[in-house]
Amino acid sequence: MTAHPVFKVGNTALITGAASGIGLAVAQLCKKHGMKLALVDNNTQLLSEAKKQLSGDTETYPVDVSKIEEWRELRARVGKVDFLMLNAGIGVKGGWDDIEYFHKIMDTNLFGVLNGLTTYLPTLRNTPTPTAVIITGSKQGITNPPGNPAYNASKAALKTLAEHLSYDLRSTPTSVHLLVPGWTFTGLSGGEPGSKKTKPEGAWTPEQVAGFLEEKMGEGRFYVVCPDGDTSEEVDRKRMLWGVGDVVEGRPPLSRWREEWRGEAEEWMGRQKV
Repeated sequence: MTAHPVFKVGNTALITGAASGIGLAVAQLCKKHGMKLALVDNNTQLLSEAKKQLSGDTETYPVDVSKIEEWRELRARVGKVDFLMLNAGIGVKGGWDDIEYFHKIMDTNLFGVLNGLTTYLPTLRNTPTPTAVIITGSKQGITNPPGNPAYNASKAALKTLAEHLSYDLRSTPTSVHLLVPGWTFTGLSGGEPGSKKTKPEGAWTPEQVAGFLEEKMGEGRFYVVCPDGDTSEEVDRKRMLWGVGDVVEGRPPLSRWREEWRGEAEEWMGRQKV
């Protein structure tokens, strides 16, 4: 496997949501390549434990990613960054009459990423050596299942932003990658540090996601859509195609979950070869 050139001894990786889950697993990956680590999270206890686990050239920064002023302070403390992973996210639920639910998710999941981009992009894109930006999205931002509209909307927005960023940086040494995990055993699914819950058989570990990201970055892929033990890459593609078909074919939105369309959706996906 060819490694992306950003994985280089002495380069600095800044990772948000780095105290656990996928963020911590990617930090371990970067450490394996001899990189310096700047771990960002709002959980000081888990940050302290992560620093002990990773040791070496590792610094931790308790930051609320939704606050641009904290990003500015972070830049002054960390300095140059080669690998920027904007991974912090939350998954709370709420209803249409709960404006705080929408603000809370958007402030972290969307503006937490935008704050990081506007803070670091000016220096990243002007660095002559290879750099990388990784944005953690979600399949819910693509297939849009019912149940959590604010979360889905935040991740759909990240997909759009990452696509535009990749296009705008196409002639620079900065590569952009949209990481779309599958079912992964992290804090969002009951796998927070210290949990006694057993990992479900079909779920991937954060380390599997990090390894898949490394592989696809080496291949120059923008879309890093992870399968898992229950959902293959082929099934993911079929679900995405059906969702786009709602627009093309004039079906009602989210038709795959509507009783009157469910059977046709299942039959269609059973016939497709992708």
